[in-house]
Amino acid sequence: MRGSVYYQTAQLTKVIFKEGIKKEQRINPKYPYYQCVTSYKTMETYRSVWNNFGHYLKEHWNIKDFEQVTSEHVEAYFEYKIEYYPSKQYLEKLSSALGKLEIALNKFSMQKYTQGVEYNFDARQQKLNNARKLKHVADGYHNRVYYMPDSIINNLISDKHKLAARIQLEGGARCEGVAFIKKNQLMGIKIDKITNQKVGILSTKEKGGKVGDIFLNITTYQALIQYLDIYGNFKLDYQKYANDIRNACSILNIKTEGTHGFRWTFAQNRVRAYQEAGYSYEQSLQGVSWEMKHYRASITEHYCA
Repeated sequence: MRGSVYYQTAQLTKVIFKEGIKKEQRINPKYPYYQCVTSYKTMETYRSVWNNFGHYLKEHWNIKDFEQVTSEHVEAYFEYKIEYYPSKQYLEKLSSALGKLEIALNKFSMQKYTQGVEYNFDARQQKLNNARKLKHVADGYHNRVYYMPDSIINNLISDKHKLAARIQLEGGARCEGVAFIKKNQLMGIKIDKITNQKVGILSTKEKGGKVGDIFLNITTYQALIQYLDIYGNFKLDYQKYANDIRNACSILNIKTEGTHGFRWTFAQNRVRAYQEAGYSYEQSLQGVSWEMKHYRASITEHYCA
């Protein structure tokens, strides 16, 4: 599908929005208007989410075609939305909107091709259920720090997943920051002014299109260089990565906090490093907030509570 995000969501809206259709035609699979939307206000809400999702895909995955969306992208989108402790109602809205996007894409594909592509975004509901269960929403608080991160990483099956986890743990990257890495993101080696140690610099583009450098241990940085020299780029399958982490935590009898647990652990470790370098607690929070591509120190305080 070609065109801007807004054009594509407009085309998908035409497929699923049917004004004046009776309820029986919307809930009965034998009718062609099954699962369609009849309310202008509801459709407007759904399309707003689709637009936001489309911009996210373009900025973080370099995907400009809604037909290329997979369950992996939906799951990653939920992950970064959950980071800011959204309300349960907001996450439920996201889940509903992405569910309708799945239906719209399936209908669009059936109309466009002789044999349509089948889309399945069940990951959205799984993420919503987990967020409710683990209280990763505004009506609850849950500390997601891994207290044995090295043990978890050592128990990962995939070497690629071990490297991704190291990047998240040492640099504080979100999952989308390690989902796809190219050679031109390697920025060389310099001295970290906080620890006075040599670090490798990796430039990442994450939530909201924010670009910034993350610092990696030299060993991790060299391992990344070696991987890129062999394969040309570093690309993750999010679901496989998350499953590997889940299995490693199960082996160690540790509660899994997903990929984001490494970012939480980074935040606490980095705040301590700032304080050991002579910065006040408030200065440490602000410094780490900037490193994590936030603006307000209060965001980092969530990770340290």
